[in-house]
Amino acid sequence: MSLAAAAAGFAASAGLIIAIGAQNAFVLRQGLLSRHVGLVVSVCMLGDIALILCGVAGIGAIVQAWPGLLQVLRFGGAAFLGTYGLMAARRAWRGTSALTPAAAGEAHWRSVLLACLAFTFLNPHVYLDTMVLLGSLSTRYPGSARWAFAVGACGASMVWFSTLGYGARLLQPIFRDARAWRVLDALMAVFMLLLSLLLLLRPLEP
Repeated sequence: MSLAAAAAGFAASAGLIIAIGAQNAFVLRQGLLSRHVGLVVSVCMLGDIALILCGVAGIGAIVQAWPGLLQVLRFGGAAFLGTYGLMAARRAWRGTSALTPAAAGEAHWRSVLLACLAFTFLNPHVYLDTMVLLGSLSTRYPGSARWAFAVGACGASMVWFSTLGYGARLLQPIFRDARAWRVLDALMAVFMLLLSLLLLLRPLEP
């Protein structure tokens, strides 16, 4: 029963995490640049694990009972994603991203940490996915099996972010061409701005 619950938790969490998202795009970019990858991967994993455990423990009910919290996150997340999208658009227009020795030392770890925290916790959908949805799914399993579900869900997060962050280096030969960076930054700009617009136009319902 516990093994089946862990497998179910892994599958459910993987299905939610692997979907293209702003956080994943940020992790991919940091992995390609080889900038503070360990820090970024750790923050994403620990953030997911904390939210999953809170959901399984029943704290997700707070999100459902206090919709005002989601609205604050909705507008804050929209503003952040809009700003980041415009920054990506500017990089794409100017062609300022590149895999060069000089670029490796840019971006202080504090600024990377703050950006990673914003991508992790300013996205209201992460609370709905981890605390509400996964928390609700875990109630199907009684006793210790419920926590086995949580372990499986946390395991999916650890596997995914480690693979995405450290595996991105396999694509580095492609991104030694500045044109590839311009394409990536342009796609990120469109994606971030679209997410920002959707957050503004669509009310969130737990």
